[in-house]
Amino acid sequence: MTSPALQEIIALLGCPAAGNPAQYLHERALAGAGLDWRFLTLDVAADRIGAALAGIAAMGFRGCLLSGPLRTLAAEHLETLSPTASFARAVSLVDRQSTGLVGHMTDGRGLLESLRAHVDAAGANVLILGAGAAARAAALELSLAGAAEILVCSRGGDRGAALVDALAGIDAARAAQLPWQREVVVPEHVGVVVSTLPVQSDVVLSGLRRDHVVADFALVPQPSPVVAAAHAQGACAIDGLEIHCAKTAIDFHTWTGIEPDTDLLRDLLDEYLNA
Repeated sequence: MTSPALQEIIALLGCPAAGNPAQYLHERALAGAGLDWRFLTLDVAADRIGAALAGIAAMGFRGCLLSGPLRTLAAEHLETLSPTASFARAVSLVDRQSTGLVGHMTDGRGLLESLRAHVDAAGANVLILGAGAAARAAALELSLAGAAEILVCSRGGDRGAALVDALAGIDAARAAQLPWQREVVVPEHVGVVVSTLPVQSDVVLSGLRRDHVVADFALVPQPSPVVAAAHAQGACAIDGLEIHCAKTAIDFHTWTGIEPDTDLLRDLLDEYLNA
């Protein structure tokens, strides 16, 4: 294990931070990689995110993760955003570079990595439920990966329309909006369904088939209603734990250059959520 005079420090900034598994996962990944780094979990009030990011820079932290409303609020306080963070209008990870702090949005990459084990995104017709930051990041990554069409179905119709317009602006996958209703019928030509809805959402999915791939961002220990609906129809289901582990691996690699063991991350996440 390395023992520099000053350890690298990474942090989670949350509002609230309690209940987030980031420290639990990253500390064990750091130990497994033999890195003598430190991880801090910090509560930050929404109106203090600018000061908190300035502190991250001033104290030379390696970077930080952001959760809750801080993800969207942080974007306006960072001079440099990755293309996905700019498109999503949100930041999930901050990385310190020689030029300053850089904001990234890795939710979409986590989804894409999870999908690759089950389906090729190139040429896929995708239905995305929701139009928030995670949905925007997922839509961009899927579009850039060669998806043929992306349908957006969002309770907030204006946000859904804005996402469709943004996708049209990058001239990649075809994009259209599906009207919101409590029972969402999956169009017959769709092969991949992605839910970014809260786990407590009352939406009902119908029209699922065995050949569908269904991914749900909800990070819960038991199958979410969306995952349960997929299982009931014999469809391939990717739960929020699988997506979160893929995202955590991407975040860890961004800071350290080391690929962590995603199977270990999954075991740790199961352990944390079921404690």
